[in-house]
Amino acid sequence: MNRKVIICLLTAALLSIVPFVGAQQPKKVPRIGILFIGGRNQPHLEAFKQGLRERGYTEGENIALEYRYAEGKEDRLPELAAELVHLKVDVIVATADISAHVAQQITKTIPIVLTTGDPVAWGLADSLAKPGGNVTGLTVLLADLSGKRVEILRETFPKMTRVAALWSPRERVATGVFSETKVAAQGLSLQLQSFEVQTLQDIEKAFVEIPKVHPNALLVLLSPLVTLHSQRIVELALKQHLPGIYPTRQFAEEGGLMAYGPLIGDLYRRAATYVDKILKGAKPADLPVEQPMKFEFIINLKAAKQIGVTVPPNVLARADKVIK
Repeated sequence: MNRKVIICLLTAALLSIVPFVGAQQPKKVPRIGILFIGGRNQPHLEAFKQGLRERGYTEGENIALEYRYAEGKEDRLPELAAELVHLKVDVIVATADISAHVAQQITKTIPIVLTTGDPVAWGLADSLAKPGGNVTGLTVLLADLSGKRVEILRETFPKMTRVAALWSPRERVATGVFSETKVAAQGLSLQLQSFEVQTLQDIEKAFVEIPKVHPNALLVLLSPLVTLHSQRIVELALKQHLPGIYPTRQFAEEGGLMAYGPLIGDLYRRAATYVDKILKGAKPADLPVEQPMKFEFIINLKAAKQIGVTVPPNVLARADKVIK
């Protein structure tokens, strides 16, 4: 066998091996960890998945999602975040400030995308324009929105004088938000009665105390705590025939009178954009934190009938959705 024939045979053999080697090395599927402070019933998770699909990702095909649920127990967050870090996920999606804070305590290298919150107030980012660390995502300006809710209450119930405010001081920005909300209320000649809550038991106790101050309405400030117990809060308010304005859609859908706030599902959908950019090489330090773009005002007329109040036509006309 001459030299030319041997070279041809070796070349053919090598060419037959190359496809086999390539077949044994499939493209790495990115893994995304999602850290929930609540339980498995997550109304906005589908919006996040939709955002991924819009960018060409399908769970179980070209992207893997690792879910971790704290079930409302903040002390579980460190363990769950550590599990995601141990799995070497490519990105951690945190659904609350406290979740992102805990995750950042464990890893300074894995990018963290926040779906809602205030990363600057929590020290997770240097600024909205230039986060500077491994946390970026979406923010919600709570004070501005709470002031708007007070205005809606005044317009709906012009003769009201006193409002009970349910809020959680556990949030880093909560005290400042409550103070600004109180100023907004005073500007409309309204007394804001403070009811601080840190647990479900506190919420139950608050609704025992609230009737004693004879409020005309209830204002709920956004926090993970009230979101976790939204249905119970609404139930207690309805039981006392107390008209309320709440921070997100789910409260109105669960029976609350009114809700005004950002479209949370849209924030989750936009969080998928951050995940996509990071997977393609962008650094979270260079991705500006974005604010809500869509807001909604919802009125539940079934709740109005149950409570025994009438929503003026001019307020009804401003609603994005009316539940009848």
